Amino acid sequence: VAAPLPLRIADFQEVLGEPTVALAKLRDLCFSGIPFDGGLRCLCWKILLNYLPLEKALWSSLLKKQRDLYSQFLKEMIIQPGIAKANLGVSREDVTLEDHPLNPNPDSRWNTYFKDNEVLLQIDKDVRRLYPDMAFFQRPTDYPCLLILDPQNEFETLRKRVEQTTLKSQTVARNRSGVTNVSSPLKTTPNSLSEYEVLPNGCEAHWEVVERILFIYAKLNPGIAYVQGMNEIVGPLYYTFATDPNSEWKEHAEADTFFCFTNLMAEIRDNFIKSLDDSQCGITYKMEKVYSTLKEKDVELYLKLQEQNIKPQFFAFRWLTLLLSQEFLLPDVIRIWDSLFADDKRFDFLLLVCCAMLTLIRDQLLEGDFTLNMRLLQ
Repeated sequence: VAAPLPLRIADFQEVLGEPTVALAKLRDLCFSGIPFDGGLRCLCWKILLNYLPLEKALWSSLLKKQRDLYSQFLKEMIIQPGIAKANLGVSREDVTLEDHPLNPNPDSRWNTYFKDNEVLLQIDKDVRRLYPDMAFFQRPTDYPCLLILDPQNEFETLRKRVEQTTLKSQTVARNRSGVTNVSSPLKTTPNSLSEYEVLPNGCEAHWEVVERILFIYAKLNPGIAYVQGMNEIVGPLYYTFATDPNSEWKEHAEADTFFCFTNLMAEIRDNFIKSLDDSQCGITYKMEKVYSTLKEKDVELYLKLQEQNIKPQFFAFRWLTLLLSQEFLLPDVIRIWDSLFADDKRFDFLLLVCCAMLTLIRDQLLEGDFTLNMRLLQ
């Protein structure tokens, strides 16, 4: 039986109050769920994801350094390309420099700009769909990014960049085909731009912050760039940090989420890399592990799924890759992640949760046929 909340909060405060946090003790406490109160969860996640060191004396200098670094990323990867774009054609010298939009050189800044736009459009599509049943991601943030939304600046935000790129691709398609019935990317998605109320100038929605985090991650990690599903990993992290009751932490939710997401991705990125699928660290191995664990725990159910030729790829791929973020409502995902992040064997616990999910519906699975069971599992 879990201790009453005030006692549990006191336990956390005691461990976090030490000059050096005892990691094993903290993991034990977090495994049973972290209270939201007083920003405890946000703090514990930052420690469990190796963003904050165990020595508390180092926290303030480290946070300052990392948050400054993130501002630098914003300047280099979002603001400067935006300024170059805004200036294009304003001054003649811009166009006559070697680097111009038609420069065929693959290293050209413009070439990179257009390539980045493909990644950006994919991220944009995915982040707009984050937790559609919750209003949170459509709401304006309490701390809009002043670097980017400064009214003095005329440069392009990612939102403008997406709109312009989409409009351009429609125009190109229209001119090529000579007819005007090209399906507009803006109309095909049910959550189209027009359905969202446009936030006034100087405001930005939470999904736009998530978009920036993912775009910068993709730029800094060209080997993996952006893979669909990463939005589902960053969503719960950002939500947790952006609702921190402690406003000093909440103000820096974007930078802190970026670094925690980067650290988490360093641990699970092999799941997103296709070429590693069949290696020991890849996703196929982990999916097989779900079945071998099930075989130990419930051989009858294991044989039934084998007999129906229901492979773990059919359902466990999403469970494992996205750390169950698609299988439960957000509050439950966050509670499960308390335990996952506290697991020092890093995500072995996830395999057990997947088995538990199967055994919970074992009676239905044992009675069902292939079609019924597939529907249940997916």
